[in-house]
Amino acid sequence: MSQSRIEHGSSDSARELGDETFMSAAELRNYVKQTEMARALKDVDSSGGTNKAREELIRSLLQPVAVTPEKIAEVKRRVFGQLRTAAGKGDKEVLVMRFPNALCTDKGRALNNSEKEWPSTLIGRPLQAFEFWRDHLKPQGYGLKAMIVDWPQGLPGDIGFFLTWDEAKR
Repeated sequence: MSQSRIEHGSSDSARELGDETFMSAAELRNYVKQTEMARALKDVDSSGGTNKAREELIRSLLQPVAVTPEKIAEVKRRVFGQLRTAAGKGDKEVLVMRFPNALCTDKGRALNNSEKEWPSTLIGRPLQAFEFWRDHLKPQGYGLKAMIVDWPQGLPGDIGFFLTWDEAKR
């Protein structure tokens, strides 16, 4: 398996980083809304709309994004804004990315079992998000908590990346 690395350089696709590598709250709400609507449609007419929305999301998140130094700075500003808002509420962590378990080569098994090498299973933009945390946020003292955040029909579903700043949880 070849791993994607954050590339430094200019690219038109880099403009999308701020909006897609770390999902905004609005994008996350939209994804949840689309998924819930698709599930409801599937229950009504067995159209499989959930799979279509999920497949589209997976396809988009599989495409790595080239990152410029300017985009790195922009993403840091955006993430730190989310962190300030959460800290102002007394929170000690904030969800910065949610993605389908299909973006792990083992569907989240290693992560769910707390295996040390779980990051090696990441692909696409989730891998880039992990590398961004490792290279830019971890040195500043931020932790990353990754976990399965939903369990459809008792099986691992979406994965969430939470940035933490509580000393006890890092």
